[in-house]
Amino acid sequence: MGNGDISLNGQRNPMSKTEELLKKAFAGESMANRTYLAFAEKAEEEGYPQAARLFRAASEAEAVHAKNHLLAMKALKDTKENLREAIVGETHEFKEMYPSMIEVAKEEGNSAALRSFRYANGVEEIHARLYHDMMESLESPESYPYYVCPVCGMTVGREPPERCPVCGAKGSLFARVE
Repeated sequence: MGNGDISLNGQRNPMSKTEELLKKAFAGESMANRTYLAFAEKAEEEGYPQAARLFRAASEAEAVHAKNHLLAMKALKDTKENLREAIVGETHEFKEMYPSMIEVAKEEGNSAALRSFRYANGVEEIHARLYHDMMESLESPESYPYYVCPVCGMTVGREPPERCPVCGAKGSLFARVE
């Protein structure tokens, strides 16, 4: 949220310059974390294991920085509040953010971006539902793994599907997350 944005409870939430800088730093560190992990995968594919280790180590350091920024922003709440915030964020992404991005990619004829945006959009709705379902069953003792499609990020609990309903990838390729 920018200076003067509306918070989840509908109140104006003016942000100090330091808070704006923390949000910017968090975004940058988060992006570096994910970028360096992708760089590590590429280095592994190309046969450079030591470069891959360095990228993974730097990625972990960037994750530490990002978490420290979240803590400084007091952005980590209790699990129920974190779930509510996740639902709001995912819902915004699939209802507002990605549809507008999809339109721009269509207009510009960028098929790679269009595919990426469509995959993300389809999965964000699933994430919102998973978070909602978790809110409803938070006290349940049931325990099971999640599975994530390596192509589009589709996420499902318990067992992977035979084929991903978003991108069509084989369920056997899904990564198990404990």
